[in-house]
Amino acid sequence: FDDIDLPSAVKYLIASDPNLQVLGAAYLQHKCYSDGNAKKQARSLQAMPKLVKLFNSPNQEVQRHATGAMRNLIYDNAENKLALVEENGIYELMRTLREPDDELRKNVTGILWNLSSSDNLKDRLARDTLEQLTDLVLVPLSGLGGSGVIQQNPSEAEIFYNSTGFLRNLSSASQQTRQKMRECHGLVDSMIHYVNSSLEVGKSEDKSVENAVCVLRNLSYRLYDEMPPSSLQRLEGHRRSNNSTMTGELVGCFSPQSKKAREHYMSADIVTFTEVSKDPKGMEWLWNPQIVGIYNRLLQRCELNKHTTEAASGALQNITAGDRRWAGVLSRLALEQERILNPVLDRVRTADHHQLRSLTGLIRNLSRHARNKDEMSTKVVSHLIEKLPGSVGDKSPPADVIVNIIAVLNNLVVESPMAARDIAYFDGLRKLFYIKKRRDSSDNEKSSRAAASLLGNMWQYTKLHRDFKTKGYRKEDFLSL
Repeated sequence: FDDIDLPSAVKYLIASDPNLQVLGAAYLQHKCYSDGNAKKQARSLQAMPKLVKLFNSPNQEVQRHATGAMRNLIYDNAENKLALVEENGIYELMRTLREPDDELRKNVTGILWNLSSSDNLKDRLARDTLEQLTDLVLVPLSGLGGSGVIQQNPSEAEIFYNSTGFLRNLSSASQQTRQKMRECHGLVDSMIHYVNSSLEVGKSEDKSVENAVCVLRNLSYRLYDEMPPSSLQRLEGHRRSNNSTMTGELVGCFSPQSKKAREHYMSADIVTFTEVSKDPKGMEWLWNPQIVGIYNRLLQRCELNKHTTEAASGALQNITAGDRRWAGVLSRLALEQERILNPVLDRVRTADHHQLRSLTGLIRNLSRHARNKDEMSTKVVSHLIEKLPGSVGDKSPPADVIVNIIAVLNNLVVESPMAARDIAYFDGLRKLFYIKKRRDSSDNEKSSRAAASLLGNMWQYTKLHRDFKTKGYRKEDFLSL
C-alpha cells in the first residue's frame, strides 16, 4: 500500500490482472474504513460502478475484496449508497448472495444492512431483495428449512444477524413495505422459528433474537388496520346486524362484570378461537394466540437484553390495541391463560423510560379488556402509583407514560371501587393532585386533564368519601377541572 494512492487503486479495478484488481479493491477497503474524504474522492473517481462490476467476477478473491471495499465505502455515506443503487448494485448483490462462500455472504448482507438505514431506499430494497434473501438466508439459517434446528457456524451466525438487522430497518418503513414483508413467503415463519428455537436452547439474549422480535413488533404495528379484510372478518366473528360491540349487546341485560356476561364472552371467544388456524402460516402468526406465549416467555427469560423485552412488550401492545374484538380476545388470553401480568410488572419495576412506554401501553390495553377489574387492581395499582411523580424534586417519567398509567387506573376505577380504594391507600391521591395542578407545558396539560378525569371518577364512590376527607381532600378538589 506504500506505493499506491486512490486514483491508481481505482485504475487497478479495471486492470486485466485479477491480482491488481484485488490490490485496488483491498486498498479502497483499507482507505475508506473510516475516512469520509476518501469515500467522497473514491466516488468522484468512479470507483462505485467499477466495484459493482467486480461483485460477480470469476475470481472469488476479487469478489470478496470488491464487496468488502463497497461495504466500507457506503457506511455512513448517503451519496455512496445512492450511487451503488443507481449502478444496478442491488441486482448484482443478490446474484453474489447465491455464491456458497461465507465471507462473500457476510459482505453482501452487511452491505444490505448498511443500505437499509437510508429511509429513501427502504421501499426499493424491500421490492428487490425480500424473496431471495428469505430463500437464500432466512429459511435455511433460521432452522426452518431441513432439520428444524438452528445449526449456524460463526460466519453463518453473522450472515443471519446482518440479514435480520436489514429486516429490522425495513420493517420500520412504510405501510407498503410492512405489507410486502408480511406477505413474503417464509419471512415471518423464519423469524418465529428462530425466536422459538432460541428460547428452547436458552439463547434469549442472542442479538439476532433481538432483531427478529423487533421485526415482529414492527410488522404488528397497525395490524388490524392493515391485515387482509378476509382475515379481519374471521377474527371479528359473527356480530349482530347493528354491528354493536360485544359489550354493547350486553348492557341492559346484565352488567359486564356478571357471571352471565363472562360466560357469553367466553363462548364467543371460543367460537372465534376454533375458527383461527391451529397451524398458523406466514402473517397469520402475527395475530395467532400462540404468539402471546412466545412474547411472554421472552419477557420472563430474557434478563439482560432490554431491547428484546421492550420489543416483546411493544408487539403485545400492538396486538392488544384498539376496539377490535380480537384485541380483546388476545388481551384476555394474555391475562387469564398466560398469566402475563406478573412478568410485565416485574419489568415495570426496573424499566427505563423507553421500556416504560411500551409496558404501560400494554397494561393500558389489558386493563381496558380485562374481565375482572378488581383482581387486576390488586396487582397493578401500587406498582403504577410508585412510578408517578408527587412533588417538584421527583424523578418523573415521560408525559406519555404518565398518561398511560393514569389511563390504566381510570379503566380500573370506572368498574372497581377496589381500585379507587387502593389508589387512596398507596398515596395515589397526593400524586394525582400534584399532576392535576401541573400545567406548565402542553405535555403536562395532557396528564393534568387525565388526572382530573380520574379524580372525578373516584369521587363517584360515596363509601370512600370519608377516607378522602380524612386525608384532607374535599369534594371541590375532586370535581374541579
